[in-house]
Amino acid sequence: MKQDVTVELAGGKQIKFETGRMAKQASGAALTSSGDNVILATAVASPDPKEGIDFFPLTVEYREFTYAGGRIPGGFIKREGRPSEKEILTSRQIDRPIRPLFPQAFRNETQVVAFVYSADKENDPDVLGINGASCALALSDIPFHGPVGAVRVGYIDGQYIVNPTYAERAVSTLNIMVVGTKDGIVMVESGAKETSEESVVGAIEFAHEEIKKICAAIEDLVSRAGKTKRTVIPVEIDHEYLNALTAKVGEQLKDALDTQKHPKFDSYALVKTIKDELKKDLPEGDAAAAKKLSKYYELLRENIFRDQVLNDRIRPDHRAFDQIREVTVEVGVLPRVHGSALFTRGETQALVSATLGTTDDAQRLESYEGEQKRRFMLHYNFPPFSVGEVGRMTGVGRREIGHGALAFRAIEAVLPGEDESPYTLRVVSDILESNGSSSMATVCGASLALMQAGIPLKGSVAGVAMGLVKEGDKYAILTDIAGAEDHYGDMDFKVAGTRKGITALQMDIKIMGITPQIMREALEQARINRLSLLDTMDATISGANEEKSQFAPRIHTIMIPTDKIRDLIGPGGKVIRGIIDATGVKIDVDDTGRVNVASSDADGLARAIQMISDLTAVPEIGKTYLGKVVRIAEFGAFVEIFPGTDGLLHVSEIAEHRVKEVKDELREGDQILVKVLAIEGNRIKLSRKAVLREQRAKLGLPEPGAEGHEAAANSPQGNIAPADDLDGDDDGEDFEDGEEGADEPNFNRADGAPAAPQGQPGSRPEGQRRPSGRRRRGGRRPGSGGGAPQGGGAPRS
Repeated sequence: MKQDVTVELAGGKQIKFETGRMAKQASGAALTSSGDNVILATAVASPDPKEGIDFFPLTVEYREFTYAGGRIPGGFIKREGRPSEKEILTSRQIDRPIRPLFPQAFRNETQVVAFVYSADKENDPDVLGINGASCALALSDIPFHGPVGAVRVGYIDGQYIVNPTYAERAVSTLNIMVVGTKDGIVMVESGAKETSEESVVGAIEFAHEEIKKICAAIEDLVSRAGKTKRTVIPVEIDHEYLNALTAKVGEQLKDALDTQKHPKFDSYALVKTIKDELKKDLPEGDAAAAKKLSKYYELLRENIFRDQVLNDRIRPDHRAFDQIREVTVEVGVLPRVHGSALFTRGETQALVSATLGTTDDAQRLESYEGEQKRRFMLHYNFPPFSVGEVGRMTGVGRREIGHGALAFRAIEAVLPGEDESPYTLRVVSDILESNGSSSMATVCGASLALMQAGIPLKGSVAGVAMGLVKEGDKYAILTDIAGAEDHYGDMDFKVAGTRKGITALQMDIKIMGITPQIMREALEQARINRLSLLDTMDATISGANEEKSQFAPRIHTIMIPTDKIRDLIGPGGKVIRGIIDATGVKIDVDDTGRVNVASSDADGLARAIQMISDLTAVPEIGKTYLGKVVRIAEFGAFVEIFPGTDGLLHVSEIAEHRVKEVKDELREGDQILVKVLAIEGNRIKLSRKAVLREQRAKLGLPEPGAEGHEAAANSPQGNIAPADDLDGDDDGEDFEDGEEGADEPNFNRADGAPAAPQGQPGSRPEGQRRPSGRRRRGGRRPGSGGGAPQGGGAPRS
């Protein structure tokens, strides 16, 4: 029978849980919705325990179907394939908080599946996946010490927001996923923009209040529709056997586990030797006795570790609780890569490389929001040799994706904007040695490699892993945990950030009772040690290299007018392809007019930039250009100031003296300096006279004197005004608008259309008079009236 319950969260957002209508053959099923986001989560466990294993066989699968957002998958197959990185990370976010809540003795194969059936493109459905999985497990007969609730918290303008939308997350300084029971927090996953420790603790406390509401709603639904839980026989401890084992080899094992005295592999060898000696006393072929010995030998190791930390207040390697292992830093260790760093902390070592690419190298992602491009990628590799083991080298595992995602969030917060650095970036971390906290070594190495590659980060980023051992009211917070401290401890708390604040955080808790005060202490201890790490890193490299690797592409950014984009691209992309073929560069143009030109060849880059500038240049009033005379006309010359764009140099603007014939001063093909006087619509007015005046003034030469004027007055053409009486504003407007002759249809276009060449339609042969249909503005020139012959009239006064 269908049952449902709705819970209202802060800000009026609701989550609805429903059961009894869909997937009724599963052990438990919950249809979980919020707005138009709908997820079906199911939980199924096999009826019998799996024999021969000493772990809980749990698998979690989360899938986002593209049809849920009204889209068809890309590619040729048009069907969902292997899980995306987002789906894998969400599967991990479901797995990590629920795994510690199953009984220790439960060995039945269990599978939790969450399918996204509807997505509203405004809210991320991943948080519903966690809540739905929790509800399905709580409703089922599977033994589960839940339920858990999950909320995402944003921080905008000093206010916490529960389950922010995609748009709200874009402006939020904090993006934190918190999962917990009604009694405490079990998982935290966060990205932040240099947020303070106190703001993070405040977000966790705020989230827990909302989590309590979700847990109460699920419990209400379980009371009405839940199944009776299976009985699990708890693990019984043979204390007599354990005490005997402790008395026999306890002191030997303590010495063997002392990693200050014995390096990691020597310690492993001693631990194995002690166990092998114990096996010799077992009856030959008694598999049950060998299995029991292995179980209690491991339990003895755990007891020794916890007793030493809580009671003796010492760690396996005898470090202080707040002490980081020895750190060494190198940069530029790989000659051909664009940036590289080798970060070593104790027995953990990461070789990190940074590669610079162009916009073409950006990763394309399909999501409910549509296709997106990612300019930054961080990939983490964990080969088996890093822990001295032999293993199959297959595809990337979920753990590698999860560790890479944590480091990605830590670095993404400090990357420069596209205006500062237009590169696409890929960082790869290869773990060469591992004994705890390899993801935090990746964060440190990524920061160093990017700066060595010349990327101007907003600040260096370092990370440290914190641990906790707690029994009752007694606890110890450990800095920079190693392998045993992670394995036997109660908390793995990774914190990364800059000097200003936190950029990424991940916390997994195996026990209840982690108080806000413990979290504050852990965060403060992490902050102090993060600053110490940053001091060590900054001593090697504290800022981006000014020069990039000679093997890295150079990217030059040009902003062009949006109406020039089509000129650069050309019909069918012909123009832009021609530039690429001629120079060997990569060119990317966006709708805003931003043009990124990339090449590792400096000469090719310079040539491409010049070609683009010539094609897309826009004339500026008052600016001087070196132009080329492309056509001579009776009233002046057409001068091309850059390819495809020319203007009119009127006869009155050719020289400081009176020019009788344009041909006396200029020839086609001449290169001359001209200044733009005015731009009227698509017409450009040019002046050579203004340039000559400026040059004469710079040289300190006198202005043309009275003698020049007198000579002009006594000349046979004395009835025409001298050049000094002709200005660009008047003489440049000999003809009224719309009355140009067919010889100059686009005589000075600013939109790039060239003037018609001679001999073409719209041109006039040299020396041909103006068509009689043209009329001069303002009547006839002085001295031409009355039909007086040239030279017969009086000069102008």
